Amino acid sequence: MKNNRRKRAAFEEPSYWQSFSDMMSALLLIFILIIAITLAIYRQKTTDLERTQVELNAAQADLETARENLEQSRLEIEAYNKELEASLSELQLAYDQAALTKEELDTAYQQIADAQLNLVNAQKELADTKSQLQDIVGIRTDIIGELQERFSNSSMEVDAQTGSITFSSDVLFRYNSAVLTEESQTSLREIIPLYLDVLLQDNYRPYIAEIIIEGHTDTDGGYESNMNLSFNRANAVAKFCLNPQNGLTEDKIGQLQSLLTVNGRSYSSPVYMAGTSEVDMAASRRVEIKFRLKEDEMINRISQVLNGEGEVQENPQ
Repeated sequence: MKNNRRKRAAFEEPSYWQSFSDMMSALLLIFILIIAITLAIYRQKTTDLERTQVELNAAQADLETARENLEQSRLEIEAYNKELEASLSELQLAYDQAALTKEELDTAYQQIADAQLNLVNAQKELADTKSQLQDIVGIRTDIIGELQERFSNSSMEVDAQTGSITFSSDVLFRYNSAVLTEESQTSLREIIPLYLDVLLQDNYRPYIAEIIIEGHTDTDGGYESNMNLSFNRANAVAKFCLNPQNGLTEDKIGQLQSLLTVNGRSYSSPVYMAGTSEVDMAASRRVEIKFRLKEDEMINRISQVLNGEGEVQENPQ
């Protein structure tokens, strides 16, 4: 019997089935991982696309409102032109009927020529205003879009509506302290220059009215003590930004000083749990950096053009 077993074992071929199964399992696992990564990338791209679409829709609505205003102005100018034409007809009729003297007729024609020149100037101003309105409507979207692009590979998120960035106070400071930790300073050196370089570049700088650093606290403790803490924390971040050792050039620091505002808000603007009236204490402890455009100044200048009070400058100062 033993001899027979040895003979059978000697003639049996080696089995590769188990190795082949292991290889196929590994290939299947790799294939599944590739699919999972592809799905994750697809979902992220879809989310980014939806956010961009929302911004574009908002900009389109603003532009539509501006177009309606321009159309109203155009109709008024056309009505004014018709009135001028009617006046010309009346003058011509009066000349035929009353035999106006040459001097009176020359004066009347000069008035019409002046009115037509004013009309041409008004049409030019209207065209210039339309171009500026389109720039104004798109400037906030352009700034936010560039900020999001700069931070696309960063853990920091840019608010799609306001363009602000938010730091958790728990990350920047120790409990009840307004002194930046060493770890937070490393993170700020990466994030602050990215954010401020966008706002202070030449094509956006003329439109920026204010750069705001704002501190917030949770609702624990008194309002006044939290006000001091929130301001001191915001001021600590501001001082960090103005330090030339932390990433900004001397020129950018000079520009930032002319625009920078530091606010402490205490617990006047808490963050609430989603769908509830309960304060999210951790999220409420934060420092925000945001900007304000010269929208009021722009609107005033455009209104002046539409009302015939003067020309709009090429860029707000």
